[in-house]
Amino acid sequence: MNKILGAIKQADLDFNLIESGDNIAIGLSYGKDSMVFVEALRLYKYFSKKDYNIIAININLGFDKLDNSVIIEYLKSKDIEFHEEISEPNVYEVLKLHIKNDKLPCSICSRMKKAALCKAAHKYNCNKIAFAHHNDDAIETLLLNAIYGGRIASFKPKTILSKENLICIRPMVYAKEKDITHTIKSSNIPILPSTCPNNKHTQREEMKNMLKDLYKKYPEAKNNFSILLQNFDHNELWIKEESKEKGS
Repeated sequence: MNKILGAIKQADLDFNLIESGDNIAIGLSYGKDSMVFVEALRLYKYFSKKDYNIIAININLGFDKLDNSVIIEYLKSKDIEFHEEISEPNVYEVLKLHIKNDKLPCSICSRMKKAALCKAAHKYNCNKIAFAHHNDDAIETLLLNAIYGGRIASFKPKTILSKENLICIRPMVYAKEKDITHTIKSSNIPILPSTCPNNKHTQREEMKNMLKDLYKKYPEAKNNFSILLQNFDHNELWIKEESKEKGS
């Protein structure tokens, strides 16, 4: 957990993510990332000496129902406020209308889940929403956008959602997935399996497996990909020039 807290501290310093007085809605999926994240933000409050509040919110997307009693008991023992919100419209029903190649569209699910969390954030008077995306997620997103979208882009640590009057933060952007996994194994933090029909069969999972193979051969690539995400001053991309004929 110390490495996770250190990563959150550095991200907070670099991107000004958390301030005293914040009421932060955390998207809780019950998986390892979000469960470590909610505990880390609970501890960071004392570690940083910032006076903020966190509310864990699970968006029920309509997939197979899980017995989340162990999660509820854990959060209660940590004095973390928790709410489960039913997505409206039902996300799973919408996704089934857009099945392609026997798979649900992850992009639609992501947008609808974010919209539902924004709605819940307003319901509980939050000024920020927070996701548990970590450094490995950021690199996978970078490759996904390059391969499938033809652009160099990943999610940002901090995004102003003007239309929603909210700020979206990702305090674990510097955290490594291996440290999250180690924290789960060495702690008593409970997790639940994903009930998404796409679980382990997504383009993101393909990126994850591809990167594992790449890192075995080029171990320095992982750190360099992380540097790439912030290396704005050393990019050499093609910029078209306005031709004289076109301008005349």
